[in-house]
Amino acid sequence: MEILPAASSLLIKALNEPVRDRKKGPKDIKHDGNLTFDQVLEVARQMRPSSMAREFKGTVKEILGTCFSVGCTVDGKHPRDLQKAIDKKEVDVPEA
Repeated sequence: MEILPAASSLLIKALNEPVRDRKKGPKDIKHDGNLTFDQVLEVARQMRPSSMAREFKGTVKEILGTCFSVGCTVDGKHPRDLQKAIDKKEVDVPEA
């Protein structure tokens, strides 16, 4: 049995933000940082075993959806725009 961290925790860790104190800290924090596409690919590689997607680009799109829910941008762009660009094959997603 193997325990994998959640995609959101991996993305927040990639943003290099401090860990919030659960007792004293504010709730519903928007993480408005910026990630690189390479960091998103690295998180997708870590999450690939637990992904339900058939192909790696589907896993990348799942991680981009998590970026949207966390509130961060990827290379200064909105994560939804990158998902659409992957669908249109404007952004190349390497398989491995």
